[in-house]
Amino acid sequence: MTTSKNATYDLVVFGATSFVGQILTKYLLDNYGEGKDVKWALAGRSESKLKSLKSDLGKNGENLPVIVADASDEAALRNLCEQTRVVISTVGPYALYGEPLVKACVETGTDYCDLTGEVQWIRRMIQTYEEQAKASGARIVHCCGFDSIPSDMGVWFLQSKAEETFGAPCQDVRMRVKAAKGGMSGGTVASMMNIAREAAADPKLRKELANPFSLCPPDHRSETRQPSLKGAEFDKTFNAWLAPFVMGAINTRIVHRSNALQSTRYGKEFTYDEAMITGKGNKGRFTAYGMTAALASFFTASAFKPTSWLVNKFVPQPGEGPSPEEQENGFYDLRFVGRTPDGKTMITKVTGDRDPGYGSTGKMLGEAGMCLAFDVPREKEGGFWTPSTLLDGDLLERLTSKAGLTFEVVETR
Repeated sequence: MTTSKNATYDLVVFGATSFVGQILTKYLLDNYGEGKDVKWALAGRSESKLKSLKSDLGKNGENLPVIVADASDEAALRNLCEQTRVVISTVGPYALYGEPLVKACVETGTDYCDLTGEVQWIRRMIQTYEEQAKASGARIVHCCGFDSIPSDMGVWFLQSKAEETFGAPCQDVRMRVKAAKGGMSGGTVASMMNIAREAAADPKLRKELANPFSLCPPDHRSETRQPSLKGAEFDKTFNAWLAPFVMGAINTRIVHRSNALQSTRYGKEFTYDEAMITGKGNKGRFTAYGMTAALASFFTASAFKPTSWLVNKFVPQPGEGPSPEEQENGFYDLRFVGRTPDGKTMITKVTGDRDPGYGSTGKMLGEAGMCLAFDVPREKEGGFWTPSTLLDGDLLERLTSKAGLTFEVVETR
């Protein structure tokens, strides 16, 4: 295996000059320093931008090593991978730019994590490279940002507590976004628009995106119909109205893959869905209908060239996103309602202390990379994992002690 404990670096941040890459780089520098206990480097396609980033980081960042590699240059990416044990990638849309790096990591046995939420691309990577990753020992972990760590680790936490309390996991789990505050980044918008365009052009892909088990091994299926909120709906548990949650399409797939990779630990007929709480009474109802319509309009307009250019004029562009103040003032509060087949109920809460998409994502992605570099035994086999199945309790400890997340049981009955 090419990678080993003798690699020059513990981890490399690829795409360090991107919007979230800069947040991640600053987080690692503030929390782990430069070249002391953790040996790490910055990487990207532009040497001048990397040097500019180091200058912006101040004296503490002036000695950070730099590796120049373009996302399409396979030789340069392979050279990068041979120098490190872990690569953290922030270069998206991943469906457009991500495959060469995954390929290089798989070929060199280098561990990898990213923050993609692009279901169709993840499925393609699993189908193309999983057997090779198992052979080389590369552990690939997608979705290590807001999509899908809070959902994936939130369900893992709830099920762990349910097993302790009830002696069995919850067969049905519903995640509800109770509150959230944060801005959108151009990179996220670009990825969402790309998915809309790909789906509009490919009926097979549309069918795949509608399959809640699309990221699971082929033999993992459930006879129980999966819930999927398509429009405004009233939730009796919270006595409030719901609207579809834009990240639910990726989060549900990751949670189901986690169940499959744990030999159906959550149950063969496990059901899961996600939604946003929009409020009570008529105000909550009107908000739910409004959000449903806005979401549908965005994806419809993004799918076709005559209207996608208009959408593009009114959304953040790649490299743009919430200000440092907006990131710091952001937060999220997620509630998980789990029920066992015999009617026992547990409600848990997951919170984050920064805006979900960027301030909190940068910290989660950083700790996922650190966990991959220092906590996961080398004996853990290669392949395509999820955050909860590979990083599990070690990541939970890092998220709560370092990344500003909380996990707690709210109610048991």
